[in-house]
Amino acid sequence: MVFRAIEGREDVCFSTSVTTRAPRPGEVDGREYFFISQERFDEMVAAGELLEHAGYINHSYGTPRAYVEEQLEKGFNVILDIEIQGARQVHEKMPEAISVFIMPPSMGELRRRLEGRGTETKETIDARIARARQEIEEADFYQYLIVNDDIDTAAEQFRAILTAEHCRFDRQLLCCLAE
Repeated sequence: MVFRAIEGREDVCFSTSVTTRAPRPGEVDGREYFFISQERFDEMVAAGELLEHAGYINHSYGTPRAYVEEQLEKGFNVILDIEIQGARQVHEKMPEAISVFIMPPSMGELRRRLEGRGTETKETIDARIARARQEIEEADFYQYLIVNDDIDTAAEQFRAILTAEHCRFDRQLLCCLAE
C-alpha cells in the first residue's frame, strides 16, 4: 500500500530495514530488508547505528540511522515501515516525525491475509495476531490512522497525509524564508 502511495513522488524515499529473520521466498537482500545475523544486529545497536530497533516475534528489526539522516539532509521525506516499539523510539528521538498507524479492517481479515501468504506457521500467525491486538491498544501516540481495507483508498489516504504535512504553515514558511 505504501509503495503505491508514493509512486511518482520525487520528494519521498523508503528506508530499508535490517532484520535477523531469514528471507521469505522471493525476498531479495537489500530490497525488502538487509538480512543480517543477530550478532551483527547487536553490534549495530551497541554502536548507535540504528535509529530504532525492536524485537518482533522472535526476530530483531531496525532502521539504519545513517541512511535516514542522509536522505533528510537532502530534503527527502523518509518512510519507515516499523512496528510500534520502533515508532516510539523515533517519536522520542525525532518528535517532529509524522507517524501513521496502518491497521487491517479486522483481526479476522489480518488472519486471512497472513494465512494467504502461506509463509508462516499457525503458531507464528497466532503470535502476530496477538501482537497486532497489543499494538492497536498502544498506538495512541500516532498522529494518523489508516484502516487498510481497500488498497487504493488506503494509498489515497496516505498520499493525502503526505500532501497535508507538506503544506503545513510552519514547513512552508521555512521554505519561503530560506535564501
